[in-house]
Amino acid sequence: MKIPGPTPTPTPASSASAVHETNTAAAPQQAPKKPLYKSLFVQILVAVGLGIGIGHFWPDLGSALRPLGDGFIQLIKMIIAPLIFLVIVTGISAVGDVKAVGRVGVKALLYFTGATLFALVFGLVVGNIVQPGAGLNIDPNTLSQDALNAKTGTAPPKDAGAFLLGIIPTSVVGAFASNSLLQVLCFSVFFGAAIVVVGRERCLPVVNLLETVLELFFKIMGWVMRVAPVGAFGAMAFIIGQYGLGSLSTYALLIAACYGAAIIFIGLLFVVAWVYPRVPLWQFIKYSREEFLLALGTASTESVLPRIMTKLTNAGCSRATTGLVVPTGYSFNLDGAALYLSISLLFLAQAFGYNLDLGQQLAALGILMLTSKGMAGVPGSAFLALSATAAALGIFPVAGVALLLGADRLMDSMRVSVNLLGNCVATFVVAKWEGQFDRDAMLRAFRGELTEGTETLETPESATAEGATAGGAPAADAAVEPVAAR
Repeated sequence: MKIPGPTPTPTPASSASAVHETNTAAAPQQAPKKPLYKSLFVQILVAVGLGIGIGHFWPDLGSALRPLGDGFIQLIKMIIAPLIFLVIVTGISAVGDVKAVGRVGVKALLYFTGATLFALVFGLVVGNIVQPGAGLNIDPNTLSQDALNAKTGTAPPKDAGAFLLGIIPTSVVGAFASNSLLQVLCFSVFFGAAIVVVGRERCLPVVNLLETVLELFFKIMGWVMRVAPVGAFGAMAFIIGQYGLGSLSTYALLIAACYGAAIIFIGLLFVVAWVYPRVPLWQFIKYSREEFLLALGTASTESVLPRIMTKLTNAGCSRATTGLVVPTGYSFNLDGAALYLSISLLFLAQAFGYNLDLGQQLAALGILMLTSKGMAGVPGSAFLALSATAAALGIFPVAGVALLLGADRLMDSMRVSVNLLGNCVATFVVAKWEGQFDRDAMLRAFRGELTEGTETLETPESATAEGATAGGAPAADAAVEPVAAR
C-alpha cells in the first residue's frame, strides 16, 4: 500500500508558466493588424492628399472630378433612410419601453438646445473680440443679389411652425423617396412604438425580418465604403480646384476666428465628454479616425452617418439612443454651423461699418436659434439663415451675405468636424443620462477587442451572452442581436 505524500509545491517557473497560460487563454485576442495599404484611414488620407495636389496644380482637372465625390455621397444617401428606419425600429423594440424612448427624445432636444445656444453665444463673443470685418468698409451699392440667389436657389426661409410641420410626413413613401431624415425618424418612432404596444412576441416575425434586412444593409454599406477613397479624392480635388488656396488670404481674419473658435469649442467638448459620461474623447477620435477623415475629405457628415452610428453603438451606446440622437442631431445639433453663423453675422455687420449693441446681438441670437434649426437640409442653408437674420434685423442689406460666398467652402472642414464631434458627444451624454451606456464596452472597443471593420451594430451584452469565436471576435449571431435596455 502506497502512502500518499504531500502535494508537490510548484516551482516559480511552473507557476509563472501556468499563470501566463491562464491569462493568455482569458485575454481576448485582437484581430491581426492589416498592412498599411489596406487600411481605410491610410487610403483616404492618401486620396485627400492627391486631391489637394490635383486641385492646386491642375484646377480645371480638379473641378472636373466633382462627380466622383457626388457619386459616393449619393451611394451613401441610397442607404441612409432605410438604415435609420431599421436601426430605430429594432432598437425601440429591444428596449420595450415607449416612455423610455420619449425620455431619450426629450433629453436629446434639451441637450441640443443648450449646446446650440452656447455655440451661438461663444461665436458672438469671439466675433466681438477678433472683429474680423472691421475696416473693410464695403459699399452696399456694389453688391448684387444674383450671386446669393444662385447659391440658395431663392428658397424662402421657413418659419418655426413650417419647420415643425415638415417633420411629419404626408406620405411614408414620400419621406423615404425624398430622403427626409426627420420624417423617416418620425415614422420610425411610431412604427417601433407600435411593436412595443402590440407586443414583441406577436411581432417577432417582423422583428426578425427587420434584423435580417438590417444585416443586409450593413453588408451593402461595407461595399460602398470600399470606394470611399475615390469619393474623398474627387471631392477634395473639386473644392481646391474650384475655389483655390488663394482665397485663404482674402478672408484670413474671418477664417482664423472661425477655426480658432472651433478649436476652443472642441476642447470644451473634450471636457464635457470626460466629466459626465467619462469618455476619453481623444481615444474615441482615434477609434473613429476613418469616419472623421472621410467627413473632412468629402465636406459632408452625411457620408459617415451609417458608420458613425455603428461606432457609437459598438462603443457602448444603446442602439435605440444612437438611432434617435444621431439623425436628430444632424438637423438640431449643428454646433459648427452655429459658430460660423454668429461669427459671420458680426463679420458682415462690421464690414458695413455697424457695431451691434448688446440688445441687437441678443435679438440676433434669438433669430439665429430659430433660423439655424429651420434651415437643416436646405441648399445654401447658412446663407438662408443669415439672410433671414439680416432681413429681420434690418441693419445691413441682405445682399451683403454674398460677401461670404468666397469663404463658405473654406469653412466646411471646421463645420463638419465640430458638427460630427458634437453629435457624438451628445450621444454619449444622452445615453449616460438615460442609463443606456456601457462604459466597459466602450473601453473594449477602444482597445481594439472588436473586430476591425465591423459592419453591424454590435452590442456588448449580446456578445457576452453569445460568447466569442476562437479568434476572440464576437460570434456572428451575437453581432445582430438587438440592444438590451441598459
